[in-house]
Formats: sequence, structure tokens, C-alpha cells
Amino acid sequence: MSDLPISSSYRSRPGDPVDEDERNRVAARLNSAFTDGTLDPDEYRSRLDRLFAAGTLGELVPVVDGLPPAPTYDQPAIVAQSLSTTTAPGELTPARHGTRAAAIAVGSVAAAVLVVVILLVVLL
Repeated sequence: MSDLPISSSYRSRPGDPVDEDERNRVAARLNSAFTDGTLDPDEYRSRLDRLFAAGTLGELVPVVDGLPPAPTYDQPAIVAQSLSTTTAPGELTPARHGTRAAAIAVGSVAAAVLVVVILLVVLL
């Protein structure tokens, strides 16, 4: 008895022909399972033989049965982007070091505000 859910295309449409895209997806899952150590070399070769001999989706049930499920989602771009950067955990962007010009500009504005406040206090 298969552990596949009835909603699986292999069980719900067993008579449909296997197209090349489906064959490639299953081959990628088999490769991944073999690489992860889930399948031994003999089982891997046996399932590959069945995969390429299959003509219908129903014939793929013994090939995919017991494999880790295929992800049914796409990784959001923001997650993929954050995994590829070298920021510290919890940081959205790397910290930038302030420039000397920025420090001078902030100091000048603070001095101008201080002069205006002093003039207002003296004149009023």
C-alpha cells in the first residue's frame, strides 16, 4: 500500500502519460535522496530504471513512494537574498561607518541651532 495521499497525481490520475518535465522532477528527487543517503546504490538504480520505463503516472508510484516530499512552495526572494548576504543575524543591512563629512554637517547644524536659540534668549 502506498503512503502517497490520494490527492497525489500519481494516485489520482494513474492513467495519465508521464511527460519529460515530470520525469525530470522525479529524477531530481531521486538524485537528492541518493545524495542524502536515503537510497542505497541498488535501490537508486532500480528506481531510475522504473522511472525511465514508466509510461503512466501510476507506474511511478513505486518510484516516488518513500521519497521525501517535494517542496510545494517557492522560497521568497527576500529570504534568498538575506541568505546570500553576510549581515549579522537580525540585521537588515550591514552597518555603515559614518563619514567625516557627515559628522561635520551634523555638527554645523547643531551649532547653527544653538546660535539661534542663544540669540532668541538674549533678544527676548
